[in-house]
Order: sequence, then C-alpha cells, then structure tokens
Amino acid sequence: MKKYSLILASVCGLLTCACQQQVQPYKGYKKAPYTLKGVRYVPMDVQTALHYKEDGIASFYEADGARGAIGQRLYDGQLYAAHRTLPLPCHVRITNLTNGRSCKARVADRGPFIHGRLIDVSSAVAEKLGFTRKGLERVRVEVLWVGDGKYKVKP
Repeated sequence: MKKYSLILASVCGLLTCACQQQVQPYKGYKKAPYTLKGVRYVPMDVQTALHYKEDGIASFYEADGARGAIGQRLYDGQLYAAHRTLPLPCHVRITNLTNGRSCKARVADRGPFIHGRLIDVSSAVAEKLGFTRKGLERVRVEVLWVGDGKYKVKP
C-alpha cells in the first residue's frame, strides 16, 4: 500500500509540473518577435505603441475559453481583441468609422493573420460597434495604455 501511495504522489507531482509549464507567465509586456507560417512578426516597443493610431478592417472571432497569447482565458461576452504587433497586454479604443460607435478593448491575443485585416475583436466588441451581421468593418484603433498594474504606461 505504501508503494502505491508513493507512486500516486509521484504521478501527481509530475502532472502539477506539466500543468504549470503550459502557460508561461510574462513580466511587464509581451513583445518578443514570433514567426507564423513562415512570416516573422516584430511587435512594436512600448513607446511606439503609445502613439499608435491606425485605420483598417476589423473582423470578429470567439476564442470560446481558449487562452490568448498572454495566457488569459478569453470567453464570450468579454471585451478583448487580437493584434499582430501591439505589445501585450494593451488597451485600445476601437471606433467604427461607418457609424461612429466606439468601444474599449484589451488586446490579449495575436492576429488576425488574414491579409488586409488590422484587428480581430470579440463578438461582444463587434456587437457594441454594430457590425456582427456585416462581419467586417472599417475601424480606427488607438492605444489608450500599455500594460497592467505596475507596468501600466499611458501616453
């Protein structure tokens, strides 16, 4: 019986270590370069991001509980977004250029990786901006601040 307890304790210890290694915590900002399908992306530095404003096409997606690029679980109803090169996390204002509606969102994921798209937003953001039926919309993205907690930096 003692032998089985020792084996069970060892297995539990290994499983705990494996689970802890799946999500790598980040300190400050996640801005390391990455490669996807042979394309190398280099996120901008924090100071550049603080002055970021760009118009382009937004689409929406639902992560359905999956983890974003910084490990945050993304669920239906949350106001989040994905961007290829902004440092993570950062907070942006997204304005629908057709109807003038705007919404704040936390950029916690990478994407969109479809040519011609600037940002992916959660369906909750798309709903607030009024383009869930349309699917795509021209928007303006402006960074409000970068980071969280003691790493939060405003322009």
